[in-house]
This record gives sequence, C-alpha cells and structure tokens, in this order.
Amino acid sequence: QVQLVESGGGLVQAGGSLRLSCAASGRTFSRYAMSWFRQAPGKERESVAFISRSGGNTYYADSVKGRFTISRDNAKNTVYLQMNSLKPEDTAVYYCKATANGNDYWGQGTQVTVSS
Repeated sequence: QVQLVESGGGLVQAGGSLRLSCAASGRTFSRYAMSWFRQAPGKERESVAFISRSGGNTYYADSVKGRFTISRDNAKNTVYLQMNSLKPEDTAVYYCKATANGNDYWGQGTQVTVSS
C-alpha cells in the first residue's frame, strides 16, 4: 500500500503558474502509474494527466494540453504537475492517484484557486 500527500496548491491570478507535488511513502513508487485528477465544486472528478511507471509515457486531458506538464522523480518518490497559463476554470481540488495491480490509492487533495 502507498500513501500520497499533495502540496503546492494555492491562490493564483489567471495566467499564472503553480507546481503541485505528490509525495509517496514506501520503497515501491516506481511500480505505480501516477495520475492527477481534479474536482471542481458541483462537478465530477476528472482526469487531468497520467504518467507511466518509468515516466516514458504521458497523457493529458484536452483542456490542459500544452499548459500542464506531468513528471516524476522515482528517486524522490514524487510526481509533479507543472501548471502554466492557469485559467479560472482550472479552479478545483487536485488529487494524485497511484495505480498498480488493479488497485488505486488517492491523496487527500490540494486546493487550486485561479482568480480572474
């Protein structure tokens, strides 16, 4: 089992940037594919970005493509989400998810608020 802790959220003006981090416990971080999701008030949780175990493959939601970058450092047990050119519609609680062997593990989330 892995435990995840997100950080880096906050309040930023439209057009600004934030970098989210998700730190994982344990020694087997490289066995997990990692994802970032977000959930805005009154909306369903949606996938934002995915990165494979080695970091060689990444996927993005169309709404963030070209603005967000997911990366990971397996030596530091951490996955990142660099968010640039932020828009008010990016406002949400952002969660990281670890997936392995059919099991999903979630962090507690970090709030991102983008003001117009």
